[in-house]
Amino acid sequence: GIVRITVTDYEPRRRELEARIQTRFGLSTVAVLKGDGSLEPADLRRIVGHFGAAVVDSLLQPRDVVALAGGRTIHELVHHLPPSGAMALTVVQAMGSVDSNVSVVDAQEVGRVMVKRLGGTFLSLNTPAFIPEKRTRDALLELEQVRSVHEHLGRARVALVGLGTLANSVFVERGTLGAEMIRELQRGGAVGEMCGRFFDPRGNECATAWRDRVISVSLAQLRKIPLVIAIVSGTDRTAAIEAAIRGNLIKALIIDEAGATALLASADSANPRSTRTRAGK
Repeated sequence: GIVRITVTDYEPRRRELEARIQTRFGLSTVAVLKGDGSLEPADLRRIVGHFGAAVVDSLLQPRDVVALAGGRTIHELVHHLPPSGAMALTVVQAMGSVDSNVSVVDAQEVGRVMVKRLGGTFLSLNTPAFIPEKRTRDALLELEQVRSVHEHLGRARVALVGLGTLANSVFVERGTLGAEMIRELQRGGAVGEMCGRFFDPRGNECATAWRDRVISVSLAQLRKIPLVIAIVSGTDRTAAIEAAIRGNLIKALIIDEAGATALLASADSANPRSTRTRAGK
């Protein structure tokens, strides 16, 4: 009994950074997960997903309606949700399919995993995310099956979303977004993308042809959802995060340490003497 060996519980979060971001931006919840900038993007996604899952689980309530986007980091997070099977959630796909080649990181697959782990039902949005013609898009939105899913999105209390950019978007990666439309979105001031909706530095949707051809939760719907949680990894989404906060599109943030540091540095650089920037202001 003279020598004792103890193992201290690992603390995965940077609480001081969380407090600074929460104060600076007025977010309801912030989780900053440890991970330096030297890690590969895939490793950062695993860290955010693994340790962010407990944060999301603590924010969910039984019988919640959850609007769910796809994405690689959300894919990692959902697979680490503690299995209970008793939450009775209604998980609703927040954006149509990117293309016919459904990936494990797309919302259809991520949603099925989420309800399998936590319990509930998954409502699929069985349409493409992007329609070449507005009139075809509008006709699809009138279908009872699609309209029903949109109505459930309007009832969501929680949304789990990722943030993309013009340079790093699933639509560019999968060839849905062509060079001409990229130029139009650039002219429209696009700095970020959420659920297929491209927005400007104020968090307003860019007035381009793309806006009228997307089938997904609208930014107006997202603003009405009480708890929109952005799950982000990496330092290239800083402008998108700032714009989403400014436009009151997100209320909570789960991010890696390097991304959090970049976010604070950008805010300090842009407004060194300001006390804080409030979400939705």
